[in-house]
Amino acid sequence: MTGSPAPDLRPPVSPAPPGWDPYLDRYAVRAAGLTSSEIRSLFTVVSRPEVVSLAGGLPDLTGLPLDALAAEAARLIAQDGLSALQYTSAHGLPKLRGQICDVMKLEGITAHPDDVVVSVGSQMGLDLITRLFCDPGDVVVAEGPSYVGALGCFAAYQAQVAHVAMDEHGLVPESLRTTLRRVQAAGRRVKFLYTIPNFHNPSGVTLAVERRAEIVEICRAYGVLVVEDNPYGMLGFDGQTYPALRSLDQDNVVYLGSFSKTFAPGLRVGWVLSPAAIREKLTLAMESAILCPPTLNQLIVSRYLSSHDWQGQIDVFRENYRRRRDAMLAALEEYLPPGCTWTVPDGGFFVWVTVPEGVDTKALLPRALDAQVAYASGSGFFTDGSGARQMRLSFCYPTPERIHEGVRRVAAVLRSAL
Repeated sequence: MTGSPAPDLRPPVSPAPPGWDPYLDRYAVRAAGLTSSEIRSLFTVVSRPEVVSLAGGLPDLTGLPLDALAAEAARLIAQDGLSALQYTSAHGLPKLRGQICDVMKLEGITAHPDDVVVSVGSQMGLDLITRLFCDPGDVVVAEGPSYVGALGCFAAYQAQVAHVAMDEHGLVPESLRTTLRRVQAAGRRVKFLYTIPNFHNPSGVTLAVERRAEIVEICRAYGVLVVEDNPYGMLGFDGQTYPALRSLDQDNVVYLGSFSKTFAPGLRVGWVLSPAAIREKLTLAMESAILCPPTLNQLIVSRYLSSHDWQGQIDVFRENYRRRRDAMLAALEEYLPPGCTWTVPDGGFFVWVTVPEGVDTKALLPRALDAQVAYASGSGFFTDGSGARQMRLSFCYPTPERIHEGVRRVAAVLRSAL
């Protein structure tokens, strides 16, 4: 015979307050640096079809030969599935590393496949380099503004960022000297310069060729490593590729490359070309983080490079992005109110806009979202409180027609604020 259920004598549980974290006092100190970026926070909003997103840097993949890629992937698994689906070396597949060396030759880099370490996107390469070099309180020098994903990486390892001024020709060498001198005079350690020399994210500008050797020499004189991040280097709209900083100094430059912008970001295949002295520790760090980069993804990229006209595909991307860039520049000229200025990129994904005094682009963003348009406000690309009057507009993903409409909406919001 079943009796009555026993009464629940436990005290009632109050709902947790919003944002409460029961593990807060158990995290490592470095976890405080893990914060969401504004761009990531926008993802949910900008995925709505009625919102024109000029915020994210998503590549346009519509020009890829999807049927041919699908057939190639099917053959790969059918013919070599036992190896394609297996573990491999943390160093990366030898054939792919050799092909990566061939890709880098287009930017004047001479490299041996042994010095290439395949990574899960170039973001992982940057994370591991920061992990290897930065203790809490160390300083990383970076352009101001700088890539938000890099700033998040540095914060996660409790490194401090010292920004270096840029102009329309990229990083300013004299500003780099002044910054290195100031930081070192304060008794702090600068571990490396992080730079995006080509079609910079977020500013869109390119480092002048005549400045490149000077910057490499400044860093060598101050004992500072150079970390060159070059995801956009093949995407010059006139077909030009610039000499990599790595081509000027093999012993003091770490080069980060990626197939995310020139092939497919979903495969997450990038690489690090490092000085030989760093390579072993980098491979060990890679192994401790992921054991090995995905074998199947590496093989897909390798077969793509072997079987397809990948340079012709890059030409297709270049033309698509050039048309979008032109659409954005025309719309900015037509719609933005007086007092606004912007960069004119000759490659890449982004335009950097400066708005009139008195307008804070981060404070204005909710009004932009109400107007069904999104951008990335400038303050997210600095660590020193700068950028209130700037915004990054991305032209890589929307169609030219959507870009035109998006800029019109941004301009209407700016005019209402003025």
